[in-house]
Amino acid sequence: MIVMESYKIIISGRVQGVFYRRFAKINADRFGIKGYVKNLHDGSVEVICEGDKKRMGLFLSELKKGPPHSDVEKLDIKEIKEKTYFESFEVRY
Repeated sequence: MIVMESYKIIISGRVQGVFYRRFAKINADRFGIKGYVKNLHDGSVEVICEGDKKRMGLFLSELKKGPPHSDVEKLDIKEIKEKTYFESFEVRY
C-alpha cells in the first residue's frame, strides 16, 4: 500500500534569485511529487507538495540541499491533513 503525504514547507535562507523554484520543480518531477512552489514576499520560498512517503523523503532531502549558490537555513515543514489533489508540480509566480 502506498502511503501519501502532503506538506506545506517554508524554505528560509538565500533561496530567491538562485533558481530555487526551478530546482524544486526538477526534483519534484524526478521523484513524482505534485504541488507547487512559489516565492514569498519575505524572501522565503513556499512549497505545497504531495507524494508517497519514500519519494517525499528524497524530495525533502534535495530541498534541504538546494541548488548551487543557495544557502538553505531552514525548512519549516507542516503536514497538511486535508488531501489536496494536484495533477503535476508547477512553478507559481
